[in-house]
Amino acid sequence: MNSIITPELVSLDRLTAGSKREVIEALAALVGSAGRSANVQELAADVWAREETSETGMPGGIAIPHCRTGAVSEATLAFARLAEPVDFGSSDGPADLVFMIAAPDGADQAHLKILSALATSLINDEFLADLRGAETEQRVVDLVAEAVQPAPVTANAGGRGSGSAARASTPTSEASPSTTSVGRLVAVTACPTGIAHTYMAADSLKKAAKEAGVEIQVETQGSSGSTPLGAETIAAADAVIFATDVDVRDRHRFAGKPVIASRVKRGIDEPREMIAEALAAAKDPNAAVVPSGGSGDGDGRAAADGEREGFGRKTQRVLMTGVSYMIPFVAAGGLLIALGFLLGGYNITEVANDVALGNSLWNLPTPDQLPEEFLGFGALGGYLGAVFFTLGGAAMGFLVPALAGYIAFGMADRPGIAPGFTAGAIALTMDAGFIGGIVGGVLAGAVALWFRKLSVPRWLAGLMPVVIIPLVATLIAGGLMLLFLGGPIAGLTSALENWLNGMTGSAAIVLGIVLGLMMCIDLGGPVNKVAYSFAVAGLSAAVADGNTGPLMIMATVMAAGMVPPLGMAFATFIDSRLFSAAERENGKTAVLLGAAFISEGAIPFAAADPLRVLPASMVGGAVTGAMTMAFGITSYAPHGGIFVPFAIDNFWLFLVAVLVGSVVTALTVIALKRWARKGVASAA
Repeated sequence: MNSIITPELVSLDRLTAGSKREVIEALAALVGSAGRSANVQELAADVWAREETSETGMPGGIAIPHCRTGAVSEATLAFARLAEPVDFGSSDGPADLVFMIAAPDGADQAHLKILSALATSLINDEFLADLRGAETEQRVVDLVAEAVQPAPVTANAGGRGSGSAARASTPTSEASPSTTSVGRLVAVTACPTGIAHTYMAADSLKKAAKEAGVEIQVETQGSSGSTPLGAETIAAADAVIFATDVDVRDRHRFAGKPVIASRVKRGIDEPREMIAEALAAAKDPNAAVVPSGGSGDGDGRAAADGEREGFGRKTQRVLMTGVSYMIPFVAAGGLLIALGFLLGGYNITEVANDVALGNSLWNLPTPDQLPEEFLGFGALGGYLGAVFFTLGGAAMGFLVPALAGYIAFGMADRPGIAPGFTAGAIALTMDAGFIGGIVGGVLAGAVALWFRKLSVPRWLAGLMPVVIIPLVATLIAGGLMLLFLGGPIAGLTSALENWLNGMTGSAAIVLGIVLGLMMCIDLGGPVNKVAYSFAVAGLSAAVADGNTGPLMIMATVMAAGMVPPLGMAFATFIDSRLFSAAERENGKTAVLLGAAFISEGAIPFAAADPLRVLPASMVGGAVTGAMTMAFGITSYAPHGGIFVPFAIDNFWLFLVAVLVGSVVTALTVIALKRWARKGVASAA
C-alpha cells in the first residue's frame, strides 16, 4: 500500500487552480517532485486525454482523473484537497477532493485491485468526511490504506470495507433473495481504463438496488480482472443494465433481455433512476432488448438511449448507422469496379454484362467482343475484367437501399429493415439518389418506430415485428416515395449533379476546399460521412455515363481524408517532444491508416487535443482538396488510398496533393501546440 500513496503525494488546502486542467497539471507536478515520473508533461497530457473522453467529476464533491501511462513506472495515487472547488463535470457541482490515479502500462494485478478498491470507497460518505477533516498528509495516507484493506464480503454496500480488492472484480448480489424483493437484475459496468468508474458504478448500482429491495448482480469488466456472470444468473434476471463507455464483452450472453444502457458515469450519478427504468422495462413488452448476435449501432444500447437523446444526437446516430452499414457495399463494389478497369480497360463498361454472362473460363471472349482500347491483358484479362465490373456494379446497386434500410434499422431496430430497404430501392429506381435514400429510410424508420410503440394485446405482439410493422411501414413509406416524394427528389438530385459536372476552374477549387474541410472536421463522424456518401453516390453513375465530375469529387474526398492521420504522424516525427509516448506510438500506426484512407487514424490525437488537432487537420485537408480539384485528378475507386494506384488518374499528382496537405497539417499542429504551451506557461 505504501508504494501507491505517500505523504509527498498529498496536498492539503495548498493547491489553488482555476480549471480542472490546471489541477491535473499541478498533481502531475506533485507526482514528478515525489520522484514517480520522469516526464511530467506526458503524464499530464495522458490524464487530460482521458478527462477529455469522459469527465471524472462525481457526486459528493470528488473527482478522479486517471489514466494508464508510460510516464510512471509504478502505480501512483496523488491526492489534493483544494482550497477552492473546481468543476470536473459532476451534476451536483464542483469538486474539492481530487484523486489522480496513474497506472503504468503493464501494471500488476495487485496494484490495479488496490486502485479499483479505492474507487469503490469513494461513494462512502464517512470516508469522504474523514478526508475533509484530515489535518496531516499522513492521516490521508492512513485513511486510504484503511479503505482498501481486504475485508470479507458482506451485505453492507456502503461500509468501510465495501471497496476491497477481494470484491472489486467479483459479481455479487447486494440484496439477498427474499420475499420482499421486487425484481431481479443483472448489470455490466465498464470504462476505457477500467480503474475507477467501472467499480464506482458497480457499487452505486448495488447500493441503489439494496435500497429498492431489488436483487442485482454486477459484472465489472475492469482492469483488475472480471468474473463473468453465470448463465443461470442471467437467465433468471428480469432485465439487464449496461453502464459502459466501451463495448460489453460477450454481449450475446444477454440476448433477449430487456435492456437499459447508458454511459458508465450515469451508473454513478443516477443509479436509482437506472434501477427504476430497468424494472419498468422488464414489464414492458415493447421495451428494447439485447439483440442476438453482436453489437452495433442498432443494438440494445442505442435503442434504450434513444428516447433520452436530443434531436441532433439522435439524427447523427441514425444517419451514422445507415452510412456505416452502407460502406462495405461501397468498398467492395468500388474496388471490384476498379479491378475491372485494371484488367479490362476503361471501356469495359460497354460490354461487361455481355462478356461476363456470355462467356466463361473455358469459353473466353474473342477480340471482336472486347473494347477497341484494351489494355492488353489478353482474353482472360478481358473476361475477368468484365466479371469484376459486373460484380462491382451489383454491389454498388445496394448502396442506396442499404443506406435507407439501415437508417430505418437505427430508428426502429429490425422491424425497420424491410421497409427501409424497399423505400431505398424505390429511390434508386426513380433516380432519387442518396438523398432519396435518406428520406425513404427516415420515413420507413419513423413509421416502424411509431407502430413499435403501440400497446397491443399479447397475442398480437409476436406478429407485430415480423408481419404487421414491415407490411404497413413498407406500404406507407414506399407509397409516399413512389407517389409524391421520389419525383421531386430525383429532379433535385439531377440538378445537383449537373451543377457539379459543370464546375471548372475556380468554382471546382472552391468545391475542393469545402469537401476537404468536411472530410477533416470530425474524422469519420457525420460530416465526414456526408461528404463521403455524396462522393460515392455519384460514382456508379459516373462510371456508366462517362462523367468526370463525380470522379474528381471521389478523388478529392479520398485525398483529403488521408491527410489527418498522415499529418499527425508527420508531426510526431518532426517534434516528438510535443506528444505523449502513446501518441508517438499511434503516430507510427497512423502512417498506414492514413495511406489506406482511414481518417479515424487521427482520432486518438483529436481526443487528447481537439482544439489544436481538428483545425490543423482542416487546414491541411482544404489545401489537399483544392490541389486535387485544380489538378483534375479522378478516382474510380471509393477507397484504398495509395493501394489503388491503378484506379487513380494522375496518381503522382494525387500523391503530391496528399503529401503537401499532410505537411501543412503537421506544421500547423506543431505551431498550435507550441503557442498554446507558451500561453499556459506564461499564465501560470
